[in-house]
Amino acid sequence: MVERFRYTEEVGGSNPSRAYHDPLAKTDAGPFYPSAPPERLVSLDFFRGCVMFLLIGEATGLYDLLLDPRLAGTIVGAVGRALQHQPWNGLRLWDLGLPFFLLISGVALAVSSANRSKDGQGGGLGRILRRSLLLLLLGWALYLVSPVESNPRGAFLYDVLPHLAFGGLVAFLLLRRKPAAQLGVALGLLALTEALYRLCPVPGYNQPFVPDHNFGSWVDRLLTGELSEGHWVAWNIVPSAAFVIWGTMAGRLLLNKTSVARKIRTLVAAGLTALAAGLALSAVTPIIRRISTSSFVLVGGGLGLLALAFACGLVDGLSLRKVPAFFAVVGANPLFIYLFTQSGGAEWFQRLASPFTGAFAGWIGAWPSAVLTSLAVWGGLWFVCFWLYRRKILIRI
Repeated sequence: MVERFRYTEEVGGSNPSRAYHDPLAKTDAGPFYPSAPPERLVSLDFFRGCVMFLLIGEATGLYDLLLDPRLAGTIVGAVGRALQHQPWNGLRLWDLGLPFFLLISGVALAVSSANRSKDGQGGGLGRILRRSLLLLLLGWALYLVSPVESNPRGAFLYDVLPHLAFGGLVAFLLLRRKPAAQLGVALGLLALTEALYRLCPVPGYNQPFVPDHNFGSWVDRLLTGELSEGHWVAWNIVPSAAFVIWGTMAGRLLLNKTSVARKIRTLVAAGLTALAAGLALSAVTPIIRRISTSSFVLVGGGLGLLALAFACGLVDGLSLRKVPAFFAVVGANPLFIYLFTQSGGAEWFQRLASPFTGAFAGWIGAWPSAVLTSLAVWGGLWFVCFWLYRRKILIRI
């Protein structure tokens, strides 16, 4: 659906906090950016935009270029490793992309539902069910458009869209429940996953934290008859729903009439608590992104809440404008830019840019020329988001 600045996460007008008025509409952001709706939750757009900006950066091929052996031992090489998934036990920056995005979707879901209730649009269960089905179909379609030969048939279930479909549905069903009930269900999903991994009696799949020999791998074997070469499992969809639930809880907090400082303190306290719990649990349950262990979910959720608190503090507390504006234009159309890059948009920009950047290869070398191409593609993808933002166009489902 294409709309002109009719956002799903608009803050309801029943006394919205002044801190959430759109900083892009202020003159100190400059005329380069247009005015968004007067009550746009730009701190959320900023956080989401940062995550999406890094995600689309992967499609440019730049992160792989940073793994060049000549960069080993340098800061640039360390950045390149941080932008790759941890092979198994442990955590890198890139492993936080999914937790952050799912948590952000939960915040948006809470704000959107509050807005719809204010407008008298009812519960919206049918809409959520249709949206979940469409997300699943889009994930499957992307896999068909850009298949990876080494991936099993059900590899699309490892992607973010099926996670959004399941997590969004579960979180929506809990929206009107008390925070204690929401927290209980989220922790219950982690406890269920922990128990299934530890108690799986199937021979060959009863080693909970060994690649391809755990409960999640057994489920994949039942579903598709194949296993992922990267040791990913489809069961991750279940514990990852906790990120969306925690996001809805954070969204309800941001809609409260309390001060920005108090909201930030609450987010920081919750984030530190989850982070500490996850690190403590890691003594018995390793932090493994590829099978979304309970310790990973707690650590990822805690860091996500801390990142959300930072975004609120930067935009709403310090009233910074220009830096958030750069990322907010990406955050305003997250689903579109994700689908665009994953369905060949990045390759299209690369074909456009490579003849021009390649002309410098003889002077600056092949590797710098490839980096220049990736940066040009990244800039082109950002400009697509900016073009939509300038015209106040939102593409959503």
